[in-house]
Amino acid sequence: MIFRTLFFTLLALLMQPISADSNDCAMNLDFTKRYLASDESVRLCDAYADTVLLVVNTASYCGFTSQFAGLEALQEKYGDQGFSVLGFPSNDFFQDPRSENNIREFCDLTYQVKFPMFEKSRVAKRKAEPLYRALGTQAGQFPKWNFHKYLLDRKGQVVGSFGSSVTPSNAELIGQIESLL
Repeated sequence: MIFRTLFFTLLALLMQPISADSNDCAMNLDFTKRYLASDESVRLCDAYADTVLLVVNTASYCGFTSQFAGLEALQEKYGDQGFSVLGFPSNDFFQDPRSENNIREFCDLTYQVKFPMFEKSRVAKRKAEPLYRALGTQAGQFPKWNFHKYLLDRKGQVVGSFGSSVTPSNAELIGQIESLL
């Protein structure tokens, strides 16, 4: 009797339709992330499907912090063409120890950041959270410092990985973004 019940339960589960959402979601976007200093979360697939993305780990007390201005300029220039910068503050390199509220305020007041910023995240290989584990694994490269950039095509696949010293105005980076739009 137990085996028969188990058999029919398994059969019923196997016959359920599979959600199109889960099949259409790229591995690199199948994550729900909370917006910075907010209770609101978003599934990256739902919000950024068919969008070229530049995913960046940020920090407020870093020599590369001025890249916020260039990232915002990219967002302003290409945002209407199906592009978005996604920022993920991280303290993995001990340069963003502040609270999320303080980080949000810093980004708003100092650099007028309008591109989406998300919860503080672990990005370094040793303790990378699932999104960064997926990106680093696909790229074959994990952030070694703040402002590492992953470029994703409209299907959510990593097509470029750029170290911290590559600025948002770098010709190669811009060329790759433009070729994907």
